[in-house]
Amino acid sequence: MKKERRKEKRAKTHPLFDGCTAFEISVYKCIMKIPSGETRSYAWVAGRIGKPKATRAVAQALHRNPWPLIIPCHRVVSSDGKLGGYAYGVELKRLLLLLEKK
Repeated sequence: MKKERRKEKRAKTHPLFDGCTAFEISVYKCIMKIPSGETRSYAWVAGRIGKPKATRAVAQALHRNPWPLIIPCHRVVSSDGKLGGYAYGVELKRLLLLLEKK
């Protein structure tokens, strides 16, 4: 039996966020404030947007990121410091982080 995914109303905002939910927009706006060369954890992002138990939802929102170079989802890592996932491959995530640290 398939679970029905609750459809969240799409938020009206900047064209960059067209088609994104209000939750996704809050995640994207938060990570856009992470300075280049620095990282934060999925849990940190969840706490920062006021949803401390939504760590997995944050990861899912980042996986759906429509603009990965503008919305720098590569700057978000696991709480243990491991890179975590990246829609375009962990090696590219590692490379982007290395380039930003230089």
